[in-house]
Amino acid sequence: MCRTSLRNRPCRRPGRRAATLTAALATALVLATAPVATALATGEPPPPSAVGGERLAQSGVQVSLGSSAPKLPTGLTGMSWLVADADTGDVLAAYNPHLRLPPASTLKMLFADTVLPKFDRRTVHTVAPDELAGLGAGSSLVGIKEDLDYRVEDLWRGVFLSSGNDAVHVLAHMNGGVEETVRQMQQRAVELGAADTHVVSPDGYDEDGQLTSAYDLTLFAREGLRNPDFRSYCATKDAQFPGAVDSRTGQRGTFGIQNTDRLLGRYPGLIGVKNGYTTNAGSTFVGAAQHDGRTLLVAVMHPDTYMKVYDETAALLDWGFAAADHVTPVGKLVTPKQPAETAPAQGKGSAAASQLAAAPAPVPAKAGPAGGGPGRLAGARERGPGLLGPETWTVTGALTLSAAAALWLLRGRRRGPLAAASRRSPATVAQTPLGLAFDSTEAPTQAPEETGGATAVGHR
Repeated sequence: MCRTSLRNRPCRRPGRRAATLTAALATALVLATAPVATALATGEPPPPSAVGGERLAQSGVQVSLGSSAPKLPTGLTGMSWLVADADTGDVLAAYNPHLRLPPASTLKMLFADTVLPKFDRRTVHTVAPDELAGLGAGSSLVGIKEDLDYRVEDLWRGVFLSSGNDAVHVLAHMNGGVEETVRQMQQRAVELGAADTHVVSPDGYDEDGQLTSAYDLTLFAREGLRNPDFRSYCATKDAQFPGAVDSRTGQRGTFGIQNTDRLLGRYPGLIGVKNGYTTNAGSTFVGAAQHDGRTLLVAVMHPDTYMKVYDETAALLDWGFAAADHVTPVGKLVTPKQPAETAPAQGKGSAAASQLAAAPAPVPAKAGPAGGGPGRLAGARERGPGLLGPETWTVTGALTLSAAAALWLLRGRRRGPLAAASRRSPATVAQTPLGLAFDSTEAPTQAPEETGGATAVGHR
């Protein structure tokens, strides 16, 4: 029961006191976080983290033309494309490069990045029947037969030239099985900084949830070209492939296979890399070409028709060679991590850096703005582990003001006039040194998913 005091003042109820304290603490917290709310409001929605630079997270064409730079080709229909310098890693132009789309057989580049270094090309393997089981209906095949011997180099020609899913499955079984190979491919994608890629099958066959992006495909191609065997296979126009044994003579024959890359031998300086087509994915292609000492990579995904993937790749290569010295890069191809690395190594190049110059270290999918993108302020420094950042200042301010509010309430019980005066004290949290983490002018109109883009399975 509440009793009145000797001075006939009503006693203070515990509930009222708790409510007052709660309100004060809430007010202090709002004041402490007000700068953060203001910062977010200036760039709604805030730009998500993007591998390769913040501009690459934005929708639409991203290019920064100099005064003498040629304009981009007109009439491009690809849902996603990217033009990059393979040596420097500079992204010269891009269109929805992190949009996640079905890869078709271009995923075989990641398969090769993962498995190719593991077996000597001269190794001979006898194909078991179960190694050819489980191929998807309508798969492209090079024509491997069970119980016959094949050199590893022949199997890889079947992968690169004929895009043979049968060759992929045999090599995958040699590598420990399809499931193990898929697991290794996913891990390799992480090491390469390919945050948009989800692997379900090793051959790129249409599977629910199997996705990648033009940016990731460019990473796969760039890494592959550092391997001389990869480079040799993808540049091969035609070859002889081991056939069946002639029942009459007992001799084993061969048959000719041709590279299904329609630009190889037609576009000057083209050195590969890989094409693909499925009903769901449409046409996908990554091409690399050299001219005057410069190597460019172009990835195009899902144009209107099958052949346009080659026409649009050629047009973007033409533009890239003409514009490379007259544009400001809009992003960067990240440098691979070493296997078993948990964080990108700063200042360390890859083992094959002599063939292709190293690019900046990979940016995790949830990291801040990547270096080289216009969304990052020039001259800005990374925050060291010993320095207080915006989040620390926010929490510190909130705790300090909360403690001050509690002290104010306790003192208010004893000195009412001082309590009234304390309400007129200016809040110091407004002067907390919080800096914007992004340039609001570079914020994308639509935030992509955490891994870098929107899912488009079932588009075709």
